[in-house]
Amino acid sequence: MHMEFVYLAIALVAVVGVLTLLRRAAKKSLTDSQARERLGLDTPPPVRQRRRPRASEPTTSEPQTDAVKSASAAAPPPADAEATAAYKAGLAKTRGGFVAKIGKLFGKKQIDENVVDELEEVLFTADIGPRAADRIFQSVKKGLSKNDLTDGEKIWAQIRKTSEEILNIGAEPINFARTKPFVLLVLGVNGVGKTTTIGKLAARLTREGKKVILGAGDTFRAAATEQLEEWGKRSNVPVVKGKSGGDPSSVIFDAIKRGVDEEFDVVICDTAGRLHSNSGLMDELKKIRRVCDKAMPGCPHETWMVLDATTGQNAISQAKTFKADMEITGIVLTKLDGSAKGGVVLGICDELKVPVRYVGVGESIDDLRPFDSRAFVEALYADEG
Repeated sequence: MHMEFVYLAIALVAVVGVLTLLRRAAKKSLTDSQARERLGLDTPPPVRQRRRPRASEPTTSEPQTDAVKSASAAAPPPADAEATAAYKAGLAKTRGGFVAKIGKLFGKKQIDENVVDELEEVLFTADIGPRAADRIFQSVKKGLSKNDLTDGEKIWAQIRKTSEEILNIGAEPINFARTKPFVLLVLGVNGVGKTTTIGKLAARLTREGKKVILGAGDTFRAAATEQLEEWGKRSNVPVVKGKSGGDPSSVIFDAIKRGVDEEFDVVICDTAGRLHSNSGLMDELKKIRRVCDKAMPGCPHETWMVLDATTGQNAISQAKTFKADMEITGIVLTKLDGSAKGGVVLGICDELKVPVRYVGVGESIDDLRPFDSRAFVEALYADEG
């Protein structure tokens, strides 16, 4: 028995010794590896540069270097020429307003501090909203050096840059194909062009090959249903309607259910134009949203508000009130061509942080255009600077 304890003790000593040796070896190996790394011994050999092909040899696309990739990412994409031309025509009256006033300031031979103060006055009296006006003014006053403030071209460049930053709020492009059917709920007060916008959008989506159905949820105004039906005939799009003065929620429910059952791509739901100050009507909008979710869980997928550009800053007030009670995910701005207040787009984006999805720049069916912030800025400040 005594000898068994002796043998066990010898075995334990041997195991401890082996573990100690293994630990020392591992530590040495790690130290050697770190040393080799510091000396550059484990660094892979540099990639051999490819031979530049001769003129007669076919070329293959070379992988971009990090510097090239960085430069490409930093360079903004050019504005769409066709969109810029359309916006330029639609913004003619706006350019004749506050943009022209700014142009007169910088048309002077000598630009001094007084001119910068006058810029502040022009911006704050324009229909772009006080927040957007202050943001543009501060970017000019604080973002440029004293010498730059005497250079009209540099001031215009700063105004353009800041305006585009205001419009680019980081929203993902709209994707009507992300779910089927895609349900869009459209809001707005009477007279802003809401039903016409729905009709033009339906026509546009139909031309793109999408199967569209409309829900005539504006049951309080008989002319609205008739107007939507007329757009449906033009675009060969079915319209779900109810009785005049009936429950709009039931119409919306039926339209969405039909969209699901008959595999439509897009369901566009009209709602009654209402005063944003009427709490009872706003409560009804909330009911419509709940009914949408019952008809198809998770919808509406987008809720857009239609605003009239001719109302200027009042459009911002309307949208802020609606947004307090409803989730608004997009803005459509109509009648841009008939107003000198097109700069209100800047105020809407700056105060609401909601993307502008479409703008109306004319009366024809093709004049409802997807919003392109870069093209808009190019058109707004065209021929200036």
